[in-house]
Amino acid sequence: MRRVLAVLAAMPLILFAAGCGSEGGAAGAGSGGSSGVKVTGNVGAKPTVAFPSGSPATKSSYEVIQPGTGTQVKSGDKIIVNLTVYDWDGKTNAVQGSSYDTKAPETIAVNGQLPQVLQEGFTKVKHGGRLLAVLANDSLAQQQQQQTAPAEPTKVFVIDVVGTQPPALKAATGKETGESIKGVKVENPGGEKAPTLTTKTGEKPSDKLVVKTVIQGTGAKVQPGQTLTVHYTGKIWGSDKQFDSSWERGEPAEFPLGQVIQGWQQGLAGVPVGSRVVMSIPPGLGYGDQEQQKIPANSTLVFVVDVLGAY
Repeated sequence: MRRVLAVLAAMPLILFAAGCGSEGGAAGAGSGGSSGVKVTGNVGAKPTVAFPSGSPATKSSYEVIQPGTGTQVKSGDKIIVNLTVYDWDGKTNAVQGSSYDTKAPETIAVNGQLPQVLQEGFTKVKHGGRLLAVLANDSLAQQQQQQTAPAEPTKVFVIDVVGTQPPALKAATGKETGESIKGVKVENPGGEKAPTLTTKTGEKPSDKLVVKTVIQGTGAKVQPGQTLTVHYTGKIWGSDKQFDSSWERGEPAEFPLGQVIQGWQQGLAGVPVGSRVVMSIPPGLGYGDQEQQKIPANSTLVFVVDVLGAY
């Protein structure tokens, strides 16, 4: 959902918040479900959608337009989809974006962050299938009353399932480059073991972002709007003081790249999946003059990061 069009920038908020109920079931191509919305056209091309007259649906629903013939989608999958999104306002019912127009399929994680209607609907289709989902505000009424937030227009999604995102790597994999940052040492033990980062140095840190590739991965390059799966260790420049490590927690971190500090956003964009990078992040691209738990104010941060997946 993150790259369809700029106009869809708020869409993830709808997806993550609208834990809607569902109704409807399998139907043949070109038919409409309980919502009255009709979808025509072949899977693999931008659909044609016809809306019923009158007010938009107030109850969320899904309908299987084409079940597909490939692998069954299951909970926990990260599926690659082509999708087209409409605002069902009962007037213009305007299309809000389509990956068929941008030629950039999206990846969606089928998990508890999706509305229930999508969680259920996705597990009723296979690769090559087409799903119609109507997301209304039926489950947001109480939340909106508490927050006095305006109601969102009912959204209509036509989603074609293209395939499944491969699982994230366990560690960086590829060729060591021999690159490093002066004053910082990274030791690569190989396999799925954590690298060792040493930042005890008398060298003065750069006042600019410095990113060096330690292991060159061969996967697709990270895009700014993606969600990443990474392993990392973070230390303070000069003191070798560690303030965070996903390796020590025993599981990688997953987060939208656009929601982390600027040093990460700038430093990881364009990095191929499978790579290990070391980054020196000046305070202005980190936490500035604000102390953050184990991080003193005005600290230069050093991270060694394995980019394990991006979607």
